[in-house]
Amino acid sequence: MNKFSRIFIALLIAGLSTVAQTSVIPNGWHMMDKEADGYSGVSVDKAYQFLKSKNLKSNTVVVAVIDTGIDTLHEDLKSILWTNPKEIPGNGIDDDGNGYADDVHGWNFLGGKDGRNVKVDSDERGRVYYSLKAKWDNKVVNKSTLSKADLYEYEMFLKAKAEITGTNPEEENFSEVDVPALKDLLSSLKLSDSILKKAMGRDTFTGKDLDLYTTRSFAERRAKNDFLGIMKSNNMLEQTNHEFVAGLAEYIEYIEGELRKAQAKTSAPKEYRKDIVGDDETNLNDYKYGNNDIMADFSMHGTHCAGIIGALRNNGKGADGIADNVRIMVLRVVPDGDEHDKDIALAIRYAVDHGAKIISMSFGKSYSPQKQWVDDAFAYAESKNVLLVHAAGNDAKDVDYADNFPNPNYVNGGRAGNLITVGASAEPKSGSYTASFSNYGKKEVDVFAPGAKIYSTLPGGNNYGNLSGTSMAGPVVAGIAALTLQYYPNLTAKQLKYVIEKSALQPKEKVNKPGTDEKVQLGEISKTGGIVNAYEAVKLASTLTGENKETLPKPKMSKSKRG
Repeated sequence: MNKFSRIFIALLIAGLSTVAQTSVIPNGWHMMDKEADGYSGVSVDKAYQFLKSKNLKSNTVVVAVIDTGIDTLHEDLKSILWTNPKEIPGNGIDDDGNGYADDVHGWNFLGGKDGRNVKVDSDERGRVYYSLKAKWDNKVVNKSTLSKADLYEYEMFLKAKAEITGTNPEEENFSEVDVPALKDLLSSLKLSDSILKKAMGRDTFTGKDLDLYTTRSFAERRAKNDFLGIMKSNNMLEQTNHEFVAGLAEYIEYIEGELRKAQAKTSAPKEYRKDIVGDDETNLNDYKYGNNDIMADFSMHGTHCAGIIGALRNNGKGADGIADNVRIMVLRVVPDGDEHDKDIALAIRYAVDHGAKIISMSFGKSYSPQKQWVDDAFAYAESKNVLLVHAAGNDAKDVDYADNFPNPNYVNGGRAGNLITVGASAEPKSGSYTASFSNYGKKEVDVFAPGAKIYSTLPGGNNYGNLSGTSMAGPVVAGIAALTLQYYPNLTAKQLKYVIEKSALQPKEKVNKPGTDEKVQLGEISKTGGIVNAYEAVKLASTLTGENKETLPKPKMSKSKRG
């Protein structure tokens, strides 16, 4: 195997498809119950049984997925998309006067008025360093005289400068990776995939299925060898064709992103977004930009996250979501690169203003130059009783000390009370309760949730597969929150956060600290020391309403800081 293939396989096994190569973990394990099914999922069926016993009415909950976009034609998602009731589809007019024409199912903040879309972008570290260099570089600064905002900015600049001008042993050098060859490999695998699907008469197959298939032509034999040559030598036969091809595509994007990041050591990053979007990025009030192409051809990540939350249940197709009465609002702000704070802040405000009660955010970065805008959006969401769910990140770092944005800590002091930060757990049969890649933090990570080998929807209309990451764990929590709110609609955002965190189950045995072999209690690396559970959440929620109402102080909502 050549060098680029070895690098690809090593990363794929270690991160993008963690535990996908093991045969003991079934698809959909994250939904299961330890006692009933033997797997330590979040007990979704048991939750529904409890809710049914209460004879409660289900209320529709709108969940905003702020992500890469969603395949709006997917068989398990198209019927659960949120629809803007005041917008007439396809007429090119801003019928509801919100600044966004034809925002029928949401909005793409990475789009241009000419229909183009931002796919790749630079990393925030380079943007911070070059934009603030003239202001702060080589200046004599008395930090005690700075305002909180200026101190935050100055220290952020110093951090960016140190990383860009210094040597970071943790950063891998991908300069020798043959990206064109990787792209050729991807094209070849896609062609082989189409040949094999037609030959085998099935859209989805595993490496084991393919190994048993008898080819009937040279083209089929070559296509089979393309897949099995890598799969067999790297113990990946349990992976499906969709997971395998998607994994390589994600790896190529990752490598290209790392190469763009490395370029910041010698020159300012290219302004990818500016050329297409055309707004004034320094002005939050310049909000009438973007387009309504919420699929944008780059939607694998968002499609998978949306399916975890609410893919149609019990329809005999693909995967089931956690919540059975949701509408998914699609907000695209995540490119292949770091998202921009302005897009994040405006997407949160859009979600709040259009009725979302839960916002799922599976993205993150190490710098946030316009954090005040995001802080204000968080406070606005809290004032409107909206729960935010954020993935903790996949660097196996302690985010009590390593920056991971967005976070609940306000630049000007105080802390958002409506945000849940989620680390990724794994099925214990894979070797640990914690996923090896997950970020953690006793103060900053609230709970863990299944995030390794999570089966859900993939782009293509009827595709499904497993992905791993805290990006998957976040939507698991968002799904549980939506399910709980469906049946207990009077819960405030803070009460919903309380229910999910208080009901999380604490493993008795020690777990691996992610990225190490060190054994610790889960309470040492997360605030609650627990893994979320849907059954326990709805059971606890039932005590906050009705005759058995548990005492819980009514939260004081922050005043809106909307400009």
